[in-house]
Amino acid sequence: MTLSRRAERLDELMNYRLTRLIALSGAPVIRLCEGRYGISRREWRVLAHLAVQGPVSPSALAEQIALDRARTSRAIGGLVDKQLVERVALPGDRRRARVGLSEKGEALHAELFPQVAELNRQLLEALDDTLLAGLDAALQRLEAQAGRINGSFATEVRADRHRGIGRRGASAGS
Repeated sequence: MTLSRRAERLDELMNYRLTRLIALSGAPVIRLCEGRYGISRREWRVLAHLAVQGPVSPSALAEQIALDRARTSRAIGGLVDKQLVERVALPGDRRRARVGLSEKGEALHAELFPQVAELNRQLLEALDDTLLAGLDAALQRLEAQAGRINGSFATEVRADRHRGIGRRGASAGS
């Protein structure tokens, strides 16, 4: 498998390769989160971000973790139910709220994060310092480029994923 700017096969597409890497390297994290701690990977993502960011509005949280508002809301709801996150209505407008970690959520993060960081360390053992620095630089450039592409493409094409219909009304299978 080799990445190619002019991909002709699925395994030459960068997003495909990254998805495979995430699936393989993320599986132990998912098993750890779900099996040992009873939280989903999305809930872990929210929990970990709140541990760093502190209390934030749900919509700002969704934007910061690059997850749609509906999935973010479900993750927050699950964490509230598990008493790992607290939702506090803003004074004067009960429709607006901020979410932050509870003491139980902070304790879970303090216990789980070192284990996730260790899995990350084990994965990165495959790279020497030069390759790691190169990968970091490449990822920064790719993220910036993806942001530019997404910013321009998102205004051109809008799909209805729930019905499998694209903007022009053609079925995804057509």
